[in-house]
Parts: sequence; C-alpha cells; structure tokens
Amino acid sequence: MRILLTSSLYPTPLAPKLVGGAEIFARTFAETLKERGDDVEVIRGASAYGQAPETCNGIDIYSAPVRNIYLPFTEQRNVALRSIWHAVEDWQILAPMVTERIRAFKPDVLHSNNLSGLTTAIWRIAAQHGVPVLHTIHDYYLTCPRCSRFTKGRVCEHTCTSCSLLTYHRKRATHWLSAVVGVSERVLSIHTDLGMFADTPIRTVIHNASTSPPSAPFTRPLCTTEVTFGFIGRLTEEKGIENLMRALATLPREKFRTLIAGRVSDQEQQRLMALAPNARVEFMGFVAPDDFYKAVDVVIAPSIWHDPGPLVVADAKAAGRPLLGTRFGGMPEAIEHGITGWLTDADPESLANSMRNIASDPHKIVEISERLANDTNRWAFADVVSEYGKLYERLRGSKR
Repeated sequence: MRILLTSSLYPTPLAPKLVGGAEIFARTFAETLKERGDDVEVIRGASAYGQAPETCNGIDIYSAPVRNIYLPFTEQRNVALRSIWHAVEDWQILAPMVTERIRAFKPDVLHSNNLSGLTTAIWRIAAQHGVPVLHTIHDYYLTCPRCSRFTKGRVCEHTCTSCSLLTYHRKRATHWLSAVVGVSERVLSIHTDLGMFADTPIRTVIHNASTSPPSAPFTRPLCTTEVTFGFIGRLTEEKGIENLMRALATLPREKFRTLIAGRVSDQEQQRLMALAPNARVEFMGFVAPDDFYKAVDVVIAPSIWHDPGPLVVADAKAAGRPLLGTRFGGMPEAIEHGITGWLTDADPESLANSMRNIASDPHKIVEISERLANDTNRWAFADVVSEYGKLYERLRGSKR
C-alpha cells in the first residue's frame, strides 16, 4: 500500500516544532506503517521558510510552502492580520506540492491529519487526481479558526458568526472526502451535528492509543499518608490548569502532593502558584513521560474544552496509572468510572471533592493500577494502525 500522509507539523531533527499530540501521532503512525511494509511519504506545512526535503527513519518528508501572510503556529496579536490569515486559509484551492508528489509517488490513499497551513485544498487536488482521501479529525479546524471551539474561558456550544464565515469553504470541501475518522465519538458527533460529512461514504471512530508506551506498566507501593497527583501536558487555560490550582488551594497540603510536567515560564509558574500558595506543587518542566508516570499515583486531566482524544488518557493507561478526568470531549469514552479511573465535573470544588474521595481510599488506587497493568487486551497503537489499514484497503477497492 502506498500512503501519502499529510500533517500541519511533523517533528524531525531539521524541523522539530511540536505543539500537541496530533503531530506525535502523525510521526509514530507513519513510522509504524513503514515498519509493517507500506510505502509512505509525508507532506507537512513548512514551519520555516525554504525548508528542504528531509528523510527521517526511512521516510521522505516534504515541506509545503505556506501560501499565506505568515506561517501557522506563529503568535500573532494583531486581530486584523489574524482575520486575513484565516480568510486566505479558507479560500485556498491550490496545493502544488501535493500535485507534484501525487504524480511522482502515485499513492493509493491520501491520509490527512491537521490542516493548518496545508488547507482543504489538498483534498480537492487528491480527489481530482483519482486518489481517495481519508481525513482524521484531531481538532476543530473545520468549524473554528482557532481549532479549539473555546473562547473567553468557555467551550463554544454554538458556532459564532465569525467562525461560520471564516470556515465556510472548509466545511463545503468535505464533499471531496472518501472517509472521515474521529479520534472519539464526541469529536465526530460535534461535526456531524453541524451537518458535516453527510456525503462522506465512510464515517467511523478509531480511538487513540499510547504513541510511546513504557516497556512495562509501572507499579507503586501503597501509601496511606499521602497521594501524589500528576498533570502532564500544555499548561493552558482550556486544559484546566487554573481550576486544578484552585482545587489544590482547598486541600490539606500534608495529604496531597502534585507534580506538574510541561514547559512553563517562571512568570506563569509564579502566577499559578499564587492561586494555591500553600499547596505542595512541584513544576517538573519538560520531562520524559516515563519519569513522570513513575513518580505519580494518579494522573489528573482537568480539561474544560472538548479535547477530541487526549493522548494522556492512553499514556496513563499504558503506564498503569488511574486517571481522574472531566466529562468533556473524548474523556468519558476512554475512562470507565471506578474501573480504569474516575470522572468529575471540571469546576474547582468538584475537582477537590473527587481528589479527597480518591485519597481516602488508597487501596482503590492500587486496585485500579494493578488492573491496568495486568490488562492483556489493552488497546495498543498497533491496533490503531491495523484499523486504518482496513480502511485503506476499502478505499483502494473503491478508488475513483
């Protein structure tokens, strides 16, 4: 099978830019396809001007020049410029790099992931060359210029007028798709409830799995005097970090220890600590996931947005760590309350109450940890790739 994989970002030594889990998925996915014997090429959006082709782990990677007023994932505070950028993004109809690689590589399938900088023009070009297009929904690019459906501290339950205008052509472009995959039922339903993908022949869900599982699940001894909770990821508002700090402010410091892993400036660290000045909190910075999971008893993901399919849930399970998550996005699909972790409301009071209840029963923590560690039917990344492989075969069989 010959797969042309596209992703806004695809981290390599010459272009290491990394923002979230989607690009980690894309690289791990491409390399796993290569290992199983598929021919794979990657097209990513250029993260710098004049990026040359690169070969990484046997995969040829091409950086498509971004046809816009500035590169994606560049902080831009000027509202007018941001609006122009999104308008240009929405009206794109050309994708020269995709045209070139389709003619040279002759893929059986084009598989798109995040689209910022590449745009839905890649769908149009592929379909017009007779190549079936499969798209994986990792974010809300098709309905929201910010890709998050989150603004002013709240999740967007409706699409505002500006988002509707700036994503008009993106939504219409979905008629080029042969298949669409949601990384959760929730992210797919948010799109289909808006009337999208009505003409897409295949609509399905393939849940995420850990992209870098530990060699074996970690075990921690029972501790009845304190519980170590851990947060790992981007320390941003939508991830619920402020609610977590406010919850910690109400908990007794002698029984609760919290580790926070992720890049954060000294100024932001001080701001967060001011929300819970007496809490026992350690900012670990950027650390290897193994080091983080070995150090915590319970992972906490206090998201306040519809995170499509947070990889932290899959990673925590693979490490044998129960997870306390909120009822947003794909979290409820990935956590069985009381079996593999716990679900809670996202406000500080609910978070604090749930943390108290968990800490009051340390034997339950050990029980869930052992259940996760001994799970022989764990959903693994190889299963994810296998499911996509089946879709590829279906698409090749129905090639336009």
